[in-house]
Amino acid sequence: MTHQNFPKNLFTAITASVLLAGIYSQAWANDDADADADAKPLELHRIMQEIGKNMQTITDAISREDWALVAKIAPQIAEHPEPPVIEKMRILTFIGTDMGTFESHDQRTHQAARALEQIAARNDGQGVITAFANLQSSCLVCHQSFRQSFVEHFYGQR
Repeated sequence: MTHQNFPKNLFTAITASVLLAGIYSQAWANDDADADADAKPLELHRIMQEIGKNMQTITDAISREDWALVAKIAPQIAEHPEPPVIEKMRILTFIGTDMGTFESHDQRTHQAARALEQIAARNDGQGVITAFANLQSSCLVCHQSFRQSFVEHFYGQR
């Protein structure tokens, strides 16, 4: 595909994907670099890093129109591992009454990743771009709602 034939919305979506994936990974990397040496990272942190890698893989696959790879990776986001029970209890204790909101954000992310998988399996490039944007939006909403407070509470950072 030549640059002149490259759909503008595809270019915009890929650019946004790369930027969000970079911001996503960098924010967690900064958490690592700045964390107190005594603070043990949450398993949730590792899970988020893995999801970030999967998002970057999907971004790359979209740029190459590799819908099969998108369909293969999306379920890894939809069915990401959960933190151990003890860590879940720490998170629940911290989140308190906002747990419903947290779970709602997580559920929307799971649904968006499943939708991405189904659309990619149909080789619907435009649909993949829209579904991936929805997935990124669901991630971003959760991060904007919870990331900073998690970092401050669990790692003592501002």
